[in-house]
Amino acid sequence: MNYAVVDIETTGGSPRTSRITEIAIYKHDGKKIIDEYASLVNPEMKIPDFITNLTGISDQMVANSPKFHEIAKDIVKFTEDCIFVAHNVGFDYSITRQEFKNLGYDYRRPHLCTVRASRYILPGLDSYSLGKLTKTLGIQITNRHRAGGDAYATAHLFTLLNKKSHQSIEKFIQHDINPAILHPNLDLEELDAVPAKTGVYRFYDEDNQLIYIGKSVNIKKRINQHLRNTTTKKGNELLHTICRIEYDITGSELIALLEESHLIKTYKPKFNYALKKSKFPYGLYHFLDEQGYIRFYIGLTSKNPDHPLTSFTTKREGVAYLTKWTESHTLCQKLNDLYPTNSACFHYGIKKCNGACINKEDSEEYNVRAQEMIDFLNLNGESFYIIENGRQKSEKALVLVENGTLVGYGYAPYYFHIQPIHMWKRFVQLVKEDRDAKTILGTYMRKNVHITTVKI
Repeated sequence: MNYAVVDIETTGGSPRTSRITEIAIYKHDGKKIIDEYASLVNPEMKIPDFITNLTGISDQMVANSPKFHEIAKDIVKFTEDCIFVAHNVGFDYSITRQEFKNLGYDYRRPHLCTVRASRYILPGLDSYSLGKLTKTLGIQITNRHRAGGDAYATAHLFTLLNKKSHQSIEKFIQHDINPAILHPNLDLEELDAVPAKTGVYRFYDEDNQLIYIGKSVNIKKRINQHLRNTTTKKGNELLHTICRIEYDITGSELIALLEESHLIKTYKPKFNYALKKSKFPYGLYHFLDEQGYIRFYIGLTSKNPDHPLTSFTTKREGVAYLTKWTESHTLCQKLNDLYPTNSACFHYGIKKCNGACINKEDSEEYNVRAQEMIDFLNLNGESFYIIENGRQKSEKALVLVENGTLVGYGYAPYYFHIQPIHMWKRFVQLVKEDRDAKTILGTYMRKNVHITTVKI
């Protein structure tokens, strides 16, 4: 297996509007450099002054250099059957692909990021920028911020990473989607435009029917996973059916979760139901026993008609959560279905239970502590806003909870907080809380204890 270690210099930072001014490629066999290719490139546009100051590459330097279309075939041939490697590969690979797109050619290579690989193979370093990382490792860079110098340093870093853990390196190879396995109507250019941001996405078939709805903190990555899933029958069927993709950026993961749930219930896409598997199959339930004690247990949500106080991905997670509450609030293991016995629970013997298991503690006194967990999981009936990142830097996402119930969510200008709090509600689109929304809200708050909230 060969690798093409690449570095490029450009006219800016945007894959769609920037052009390459210099490219350097070192072919690597996993142990050493075996070949090299380098060229200045005429970008056919003015190079900004700040780029010239950074790289030293000026309009005069590239005036007589080949244009990208004149070296494109050389790059294709030189990198053929290679893994495309770069430090922060997303940048170099995206702009290289865009240059080829401008020529009407779909350039695709498996690719690998030495930043991600370094973080895994060399954990705990202060910085993984190329300059600081190579300095830490004793790799010398000449001609910093020039393609040749940076690519050469990256190639030596790659040698070191391979030597330290070749198996780990292989884990970081990312394969592009194979167009041959996709529906011919699916526009790959639109797919490339999907941002790596938090949001909700929708798949449509050739009859323009909505067939699947999903959410992710990185919708680009998640959609790509769908389009590579050839391992399951349902995944394959979905893969071959997708003709069009739409998406909405939410910024807030909580809003993405709520929107996904609402849209699935509204449209009932066939693949959501064909692939349906509850994300939170276990719930925390409570009841009042014959002796008047509040008791808790973890049960399957599919077998319980009651709404759980909160839900869990696994039974183990639920038991751990209930155990923690039992210990911190001096509740009874036996009453919470954590210690099956016909007599006193284990905690009673070590004086961590006051004897509710053998009716020694008064039920009313015991229930005061048990009720604290119920109130906590019902958000104590409080009213507040959850504030998260918006769809863009100029706004914030708001989720409104009143008396422990989800009321709505929306987006406000970044400086909305200077307005009186009673005016914030005009930024919120009202929704009706249902069982799923309540579970999503409660679970999200339980798992994200550091979210920003403002009480009303």
